[in-house]
Amino acid sequence: MHKPIFKKIYKRLQNELPPYLFYHDAEHTRLVVNQARFIAEKEGLPEGNIELIEIACLYHDTGFLIKAEDHEEKSCELAMQELPQYDFTKAEIENICGMIRATKIPQKPNNMNEKVVADADLFYLGTSNYDFFSKKLYRELKMLKPNITDEEWLEIQVSFLKSHHFHTPFGIKVLEPVKQQNLQALLQSDNP
Repeated sequence: MHKPIFKKIYKRLQNELPPYLFYHDAEHTRLVVNQARFIAEKEGLPEGNIELIEIACLYHDTGFLIKAEDHEEKSCELAMQELPQYDFTKAEIENICGMIRATKIPQKPNNMNEKVVADADLFYLGTSNYDFFSKKLYRELKMLKPNITDEEWLEIQVSFLKSHHFHTPFGIKVLEPVKQQNLQALLQSDNP
């Protein structure tokens, strides 16, 4: 485990991310790392894979330190720049970048590691904490698009939940049914 790198990145995220990132904050990254380990263990992945998955999750939103647009690519650039000093091989870094890119919406993971990271990044969609994280995301979006209305946000959420799907067996079996409940709750709020 590369503990120094985790401490360093979490500190950078806490201190350097723009203050309007209410959702894409250091705590989101910490949650994604933990959720990815949980999913990877449920899927029976070896520890070597899990360590790379955790590093990918750690870096997946670091691109926000540079700019929001295309932040996944910026995250990869930072990983490519910084990870060699922690003795990651070129192949490991390419693997990590593949996992980071798998978080780009719409998600298109190509292997189990990428599927784990993609599902961990949007884990909240399939939990009872959906409303809490959705409100954080809406607050962040309001900073970027101040004129967005509650109705438009509802449409965005419904459309996103309808088009999204989990990729791992755990996500499909455990998270997907709860996501469908969250979608139904949104649809009912649209039709009082």
